[in-house]
Amino acid sequence: MAYKSKFYCRHFRLCFVGLLLFQFSFSQNFTKVDQWLNANIKDLGGRAVIIVYKDGKVVYQQTKNKISRKQKIGAKWVERKTGNDIDLSDFTVDSKQRIASCSKWLTAALAMTFVDEGKLNLEDSIGKFLPVMTIHNKGKIKVWQCLSHLTGIKQIGVAASMNGSNDDIGEEPQKKLSSKEKLDKLKNKKDNGWNSMNEAIDSIANIPIEGESGKTFHYGNAGLQIIAAILEEISNKNFETLFQERIAKPMQMKNTDFGNEKVPLAAGGAYSTPNDFMNFLQMILSEGIFNHKQIISKNSIIEMQKNRVATDANIVYSPAEAGNWGYGFGEWVMDDATGNNRSNAVTSPGLFGTFPWVDNEKKYCSILFTFNLKSKGRNEKNKELKRLVDQALQ
Repeated sequence: MAYKSKFYCRHFRLCFVGLLLFQFSFSQNFTKVDQWLNANIKDLGGRAVIIVYKDGKVVYQQTKNKISRKQKIGAKWVERKTGNDIDLSDFTVDSKQRIASCSKWLTAALAMTFVDEGKLNLEDSIGKFLPVMTIHNKGKIKVWQCLSHLTGIKQIGVAASMNGSNDDIGEEPQKKLSSKEKLDKLKNKKDNGWNSMNEAIDSIANIPIEGESGKTFHYGNAGLQIIAAILEEISNKNFETLFQERIAKPMQMKNTDFGNEKVPLAAGGAYSTPNDFMNFLQMILSEGIFNHKQIISKNSIIEMQKNRVATDANIVYSPAEAGNWGYGFGEWVMDDATGNNRSNAVTSPGLFGTFPWVDNEKKYCSILFTFNLKSKGRNEKNKELKRLVDQALQ
C-alpha cells in the first residue's frame, strides 16, 4: 500500500508539473502580441486593451496604460478647443469610450433581427417605408444596399459632425481635413443639427445621387441612418430603445449605447467597453447565439459576412484603413470572398482605433480597444496584430 501511495503521489506530481508547463507554454504563445503592444502603445494613444476569445473562454487579455506627458497636454488642448471632456484615466476591460464605425456592425445586427422576424426583407425598397425617398427619386434603393454603402447617395454633408474624419463622414477622398477642421467637427459631435429622425431622413433625401445603387460604393453614414429610420417606422419605437431591447440587454452589454442622443447616429454614435463588445463578437462567432439564446439566426450571420461590393463596382470612396477589403452588412470582409461565399474573417474598425474582428476559419474573436485619432499606418498595424494572434493560436 505504501508503494502504491508513493507511485500515485509521484504520478500526480508529474501530471501537475506537466499542466503547469502546458499553461506556461500556452501563455508564451502570446509573447509576440505582448511585444507588439509594447512597441505600438504610443501610436495607440498610450492606452489599449486586447482580448482574445476562443473555445468558450478568454485565452489572452492584456491592458497597457502609458500615456506620455505630451499626449496628456495634447488631450487637454483638444478638450479646451472642443469643449468635450476627455477621460484620461487608465483603461480597463470596463472602460467606456466612443467606438465610432464599430457602431455600423451593431446597427446591421439590429436590422437582421427584423429580417429574422419577417418584418423586413433585404430586397425591400426603402420607399416602401420612407415615402420622402420616393419623392426624391431614391425610393428604389434596396435595404441590402443601405447596409453595404451601395445606395449611390453622394454622402457629402451627411451627419458631417459624426466622427470628425474623412474615413467616417464619407468625404471625397481627395479632400483631407486639417487638424482644425477635425477639431471643429469634434466640437459639434453632440449636435448633428437634426431635431428628429424624420428631419435626418429629409436631409439625406435631398442629397444628390452620384451613381447607380448597388454598383456604387461610398463608405459613409447615409445608408445606415436610413436603416435606423426604417426600423423606427416598422416598430414605432426609437432606435436606442430597439438596440437596448434586441441587442444590448440580451447580450449583457450593460455599458453600451448610442449616446442617448435626440437622433442616434447609427453609423458611428455608439459607446462601449472591451468586455461589452466582446460579448457581441462572441455572438457573431457562435452563429448568432449568446448564452444559449439565438439573438440572430445563423443564416443572417452568414448573409452579413458576404462581400456585396462587386469586382466592377465604382468605388467612390473607401478609407485607406480598409485596404483592399470588401464589405458585407455593417462589416468589412477581410479576404477575397465574393458572391455567395462567406468571408473567413470580418471586422468593423472605428475612427478612434478600436479594431474588433471575428475569424470564422480559426474560430476565435478578438478586440483591440483604444482611443486615438492618429490613423497613419493603422491598417498595416491591425493586420500585423491579427497575424500575430493567428500565430499564437496555432
